[in-house]
Amino acid sequence: MELAQDKIDLISRIIKNDRKYPNNEDLFDDFFNETCKRSVAILGAIESEATLETYLKRIVTTSIINVLKDSGRLRRTKSGYMSTKEVTFETPTDIDYSGIDITYSNIKVPENPEQVVIQKEILQFVADTIKKIDEEDPDKNYLHIYTLRYDKGMTQKEISEEIGISQSEISKRLYKLMEKVRNAIE
Repeated sequence: MELAQDKIDLISRIIKNDRKYPNNEDLFDDFFNETCKRSVAILGAIESEATLETYLKRIVTTSIINVLKDSGRLRRTKSGYMSTKEVTFETPTDIDYSGIDITYSNIKVPENPEQVVIQKEILQFVADTIKKIDEEDPDKNYLHIYTLRYDKGMTQKEISEEIGISQSEISKRLYKLMEKVRNAIE
């Protein structure tokens, strides 16, 4: 499948806006190829530009993490992913942070209100859909598993230990949930 120029530009823009892209610009081609490989199935299936962009952001993040892991620039830790150049240290608990002023100048706000509304509507639709799916089949714990995985960032193994079911069952349920959400969107 050959990509249209607008899809190529969209993927490139999303890659360059990802928070892991800076200082890894030399791997852009790898990021792009991995993203294209992972997204080729949805590019033709989703007609809404906003929905497509939302899915592509997820795919880009996953692709960048995989390329960085494969290149040895990123490793998995208990608290998430860490650059292999970073050094971990324990933070003292007796430091007073009350005098520190935090600015949010590096946060990118969508340029127009329509984008904000569309993003909120998509997120609300997905949240409502997940709640509905969970209510239809409460013994599967879809909402709880989703919350642990995507809100708390727990691994499938950690979720399986907390809930008390196998990791493969967690994986199946997450896949089934995403399939049901995707069907609801289409």
